[in-house]
Amino acid sequence: MTEPTAPADVDEVSAALAAEGYLADEGLATSIFLALTLRRPLLLEGEPGVGKTEVAKVLSRWTGGELIRLQCYEGLDASQALYEWDYSRQLLHLRAAEAVGQAGTDLDALEDELYTERFLVRRPLLQAIAHGDGPPPVLLVDEVDRADDEFEAFLLEVLADHSVTVPELGTFRAEVPPVVVITSNRTRDVHDALKRRCLYHWVEHPDLEREVAIVRARVPEAGEQLARQVAALTEALRELELYKPPGVAETIDWAQALAVLGRGTLDAGTVSATLGTVLKYREDADRVRRHGLDELVEAARTRAG
Repeated sequence: MTEPTAPADVDEVSAALAAEGYLADEGLATSIFLALTLRRPLLLEGEPGVGKTEVAKVLSRWTGGELIRLQCYEGLDASQALYEWDYSRQLLHLRAAEAVGQAGTDLDALEDELYTERFLVRRPLLQAIAHGDGPPPVLLVDEVDRADDEFEAFLLEVLADHSVTVPELGTFRAEVPPVVVITSNRTRDVHDALKRRCLYHWVEHPDLEREVAIVRARVPEAGEQLARQVAALTEALRELELYKPPGVAETIDWAQALAVLGRGTLDAGTVSATLGTVLKYREDADRVRRHGLDELVEAARTRAG
């Protein structure tokens, strides 16, 4: 496996991320630099939509390593994350052997054939550890807070050793550890043991100027004025104690939708018609309308300058 070249400094990380369309603040860029240099997992926490998952995708594009995603959910267990045997193919192999008269002549050899890599289904953790040649992959363990405590303990063990044992085949060990990004929306607290193993960063919503820059980079068809007004209004919506405050992804979607509609500035009617682009719950939309769209739009236009 190719030995990765660590970035020279934080500025190189910031520039590389920006070249891939991700505008990170200094704190996040520093955490990524340290994770790459020290070869430590990076645990990113923050509200949904602030760009945690996108970090792994951007790192994959930058480093050239394959993006391997493990989406966590309640009930996820080791076999679903590590490996399993392809029982249907094994059964077909047995039947084919029967058809040509192999079964009964060398049953032990036939049984051994069933537990080879030919029938091994590699799940994300094993894929990341036994990747082979080329740049180390980027392993994204997404929304680890949705998994059970038992899985979290198992994940900690795998990340500590960078090895996986398959009893029938032996131990797979990473020559070079994968780049590991773990995300959490903090629906529950991640255990201290996992946090100690990782570098940690809380990802905030961007400030106005950075969000405007993100919108301009991702939706170039939106003019400067529209981008500023959308970013300013989204910032105001986040302060209304909504059930699901809009993230950066919703800001981008909203700007794109408005650009497609040919809008260059915001008005209350347009905001009302496109509110479903940025807010995903009826209760949130009702709260915003009760607050007063005219006042919100006027304040956003003033804030945008």
